[in-house]
Amino acid sequence: MLVFEELKQRLTSHYTDMVDLKDAIAYDSTKMEIDKLEYKTAEATFWDDPDKSQVVLQKLGALKNKVEAYDKLVSSYDDILILIDMANEEEDESMLEDINSELDAYEQSLQAQRLETLLTGEYDKNNAILTFHAGAGGTEAQDWNQMLVRMFTRWSERHGFKTSMIDFLDGDEAGLKSATLTIEGINAYGYLKSEHGVHRLVRVSPFDSSGRRHTSFASLEVMPEITDDVEVDIREEDLKIDTYRSSGAGGQHINKTSSAVRITHIPTGIVVACQTERSQFQNKDTCLRMLKSKLVEIKEREHLDKIEDIKGVQKEIAWGSQIRSYVFMPYTLAKDHRTGFEYSNINAVMDGDIDGFINAYLKASSTGKLENNQ
Repeated sequence: MLVFEELKQRLTSHYTDMVDLKDAIAYDSTKMEIDKLEYKTAEATFWDDPDKSQVVLQKLGALKNKVEAYDKLVSSYDDILILIDMANEEEDESMLEDINSELDAYEQSLQAQRLETLLTGEYDKNNAILTFHAGAGGTEAQDWNQMLVRMFTRWSERHGFKTSMIDFLDGDEAGLKSATLTIEGINAYGYLKSEHGVHRLVRVSPFDSSGRRHTSFASLEVMPEITDDVEVDIREEDLKIDTYRSSGAGGQHINKTSSAVRITHIPTGIVVACQTERSQFQNKDTCLRMLKSKLVEIKEREHLDKIEDIKGVQKEIAWGSQIRSYVFMPYTLAKDHRTGFEYSNINAVMDGDIDGFINAYLKASSTGKLENNQ
């Protein structure tokens, strides 16, 4: 039957993509690497250094997931092909819905795995640290800043990642002046690096009694969480360390001691802060890890050879510098100004449905087709 022939053609058109994907993930050498790491985990001395052991186990898990995902893709391809041939032979149109559903799922999985091959940066596999800053505009901008924090928290939940609030500063009346999150998961930085920049909101303000339309801005910095095996030279004399009392609700411990820590890196002017750990020592340790991550991220982004070459530059969080606009009024649309990708379901976007934007960025970045509007 023609309908089944068309479905078969749709499926088999992806065969070359699967072969290319196998090469892209280095399937055979990856399986060999898995065997080596599994042999290593069986050694009697494997747990002598727990930190190194965890690194090995994380790498092993990531490699296994990659191979298993590809194996599942191949199995799905074979199963759908058999299903189409069987339905065609029996002329059973009642199977059309199931075949289409299976084929849709297969294509989505293929697309997701192909996108992962674009994550080739040195730190793409790392966890991500996100820092949000409200732009000018007072309460309206601070509320928008908090909306963005929620959007990325929901995105993280959708992907099964872990989100932790490291630092925050409440708005004067509502929202957040600033906030820092860590998002832990494989390739978190690789995906979220596309979100670095200024985000613009257009809506009727709930804080304006006259119901006027307002434009607000918030900036997002995205950096990889750098592991301990990466060396970054940070001199103690280059640091200005301040302690202060934690803000906001959090139990009896909050505000009783000056456990929160703020570190300024004097040569660059970079400031990092943490107030959510239980002790000053833990907050300081988190700050130093954030500073290390920030320095490496800037060095990578600006292609600098030495940390000493980095100069702190704060671009204005305002009109003309935005990477994406979120419009609630007079129509609903989220549009990325670098890729042209847009999505009219603004409520879904604010609930963390931003994979379309991320995928479009990765594709455009890999082909050099990004607009320079950052």
